[in-house]
Amino acid sequence: SFGAKNPPDVMYMWNFPAYYKSLEPLDEMAKKDPDMKLDDFYQGLFNYSSIEGKLYGMPAGFTTRVIYYNKKLFDKANVPYPKDGWTWDEFVDTAKKLTDANNKQYGFALRPEPDTYDLQGFVWSNGSSFVSEDGKQIKGHMNSPETIEVMKSFQSMLKDKTAVLVGGKNQQSGDDIFKANKLAMWESGIWPLEGFKEAKVDFGTVEPPVFNGKPVKGLVGTSAVSIAKDAKHKELAWEFVKFYSSPEAIKMRTSDLPVRISVVKELKKEEDAHIKPFYTMLERSTNTPAFLLNPKWDEVNRNLSAAINAIMLGQDPEKLLNKAVQDSEKYMDK
Repeated sequence: SFGAKNPPDVMYMWNFPAYYKSLEPLDEMAKKDPDMKLDDFYQGLFNYSSIEGKLYGMPAGFTTRVIYYNKKLFDKANVPYPKDGWTWDEFVDTAKKLTDANNKQYGFALRPEPDTYDLQGFVWSNGSSFVSEDGKQIKGHMNSPETIEVMKSFQSMLKDKTAVLVGGKNQQSGDDIFKANKLAMWESGIWPLEGFKEAKVDFGTVEPPVFNGKPVKGLVGTSAVSIAKDAKHKELAWEFVKFYSSPEAIKMRTSDLPVRISVVKELKKEEDAHIKPFYTMLERSTNTPAFLLNPKWDEVNRNLSAAINAIMLGQDPEKLLNKAVQDSEKYMDK
């Protein structure tokens, strides 16, 4: 519809690098409208819908990543619940104590084809990234000692069966195994939370672990509401965006994490022990994901994804990441 110059006036959007040239910048409309109080939104969310200093979408929903933990399994093993600020060593040690491979019970789980986007939070927390802040360098980032260390850590957990691969072909998902009380810890966003409650799982949530005393970093998955540059009714489109971003509309979307500070305070979301870590991690989401930094990231990501998949199957992390960098250098702007 963009190519035919006949797009919808308003749309949900997340992949701004691919589509921002077809979207209407919202900065002026937002600044001129007294009802659109930009300082009431969590500011980190604007990083995901802004390109080259212009705002192309109003935040609509988000999730950060947390560790879900199964209290029943912790209690059964007499292991204390994890607390915010716990270390990577404590995380691994906890996973070992809660693993009983003979009974197909595991301390942690990983997806067989991990999304490189999801893994960025762990890499950031270890002081590295997949790409430089200007988006032009992957050497020394994607294959840095810190990135390699993260991949080796996960590989080691799989090797000693502290963690298991889940969700592959003909396999149960991590959510399902967690519900069945066969998985002690599971890293995910907000999506499974209500399902865990409905399944009457006794669970808690906690921030991801800290690497070597470094500050833990959050990863955000977010969506926004945008207006097409070729919209036929831009003023009406803005009225809809304004309504959708209003406190009233946000409160209607009960399955979403509210994106406005005033709504979070009114609904006392941060007093909910299950929800609080999601907002703590949002405050720590200061890094920019790789796909927002480099317009050719899809090509780079194919090589990185193939490397990480092979790492999870036991191949050498350093060699694979070095090769991924070598094969991807042609996509980098010099």
